[in-house]
Amino acid sequence: MNVVVFGGSGYLGSHVADALTDAGHQVSLFDVTPSPYRRPTQKMIVADVLDPVAVDRALEAAQCAYNFAGIADLDAAAERPIDTVKQNVLGNAILLEAAVQRQLQRYVYASTVYVYSRAGGFYRCSKQSAELYIEEYARRYGLGYTILRYGTVYGPRADGRNSVYRYLHQALTTGRIVCQGTGEEMREYVHVKDAACLSVQALADEFANTHCLITGPHRMKFAELLEMIREILDNRVEIHFQPVSDDDVHYRLTPYSFTPKVAQKLVGTSYLDLGQGLLQCLADMYEVVGGRERAAGLEAK
Repeated sequence: MNVVVFGGSGYLGSHVADALTDAGHQVSLFDVTPSPYRRPTQKMIVADVLDPVAVDRALEAAQCAYNFAGIADLDAAAERPIDTVKQNVLGNAILLEAAVQRQLQRYVYASTVYVYSRAGGFYRCSKQSAELYIEEYARRYGLGYTILRYGTVYGPRADGRNSVYRYLHQALTTGRIVCQGTGEEMREYVHVKDAACLSVQALADEFANTHCLITGPHRMKFAELLEMIREILDNRVEIHFQPVSDDDVHYRLTPYSFTPKVAQKLVGTSYLDLGQGLLQCLADMYEVVGGRERAAGLEAK
């Protein structure tokens, strides 16, 4: 199909765009900044999702659209509630309107496991609102959709907004990991390339008009992830937990609160091992920070 990936220059969007290309689809990237990861066969459209004319023009020949555009960081959303509404709710509505007008076969939306929760702050509110708009557009106009609810994604191309990236970067550059929590928090970490492949598989007919969970294959304590990082770095990393602030937007044991809207979990046939994934991230990061001499926190020990 001809697919447009909105937010295609970003972390998760760029990986899904690559997975779509690998699957044989014709892919266009739509973002406010050019993608540093764009492949030669991928078209780049530099524009804003808040521009209805640009969005409509981008979907002129498309059969499918993925929406990764908007504010994806919980802390940023907590600090910028109005921008979060504009980007995540209004931007989504503009895409939906164009998708209906262009008679798209499928509208795929990047949501979050936080829609099940009372945690997540304004980010969670925006995702819940966006999902409701999608369901109403489907009811009124027959728009085919798939909502993907992502868990904790990690892997290459991440930056400081990604929690696993922050812990790895702290460990590598300072020899210390300072984080909020107790270590008992439960997470299901999923490598970004696994998440991207599952996101493409969601185009199958069986996932039309459904909500799908994309998380890791195993639940683990937050402290276990940090211990893995410490062992990978020869036990030369100190781990310091700090009390959780009163306005913390992250969940502790589970993102789930009671809700009548359930989703099926989208499971792949294979996953990248978490330890291997962390090693890959550290190797990439080591090249960026410039070698051992800049990993001062470790070299001093």
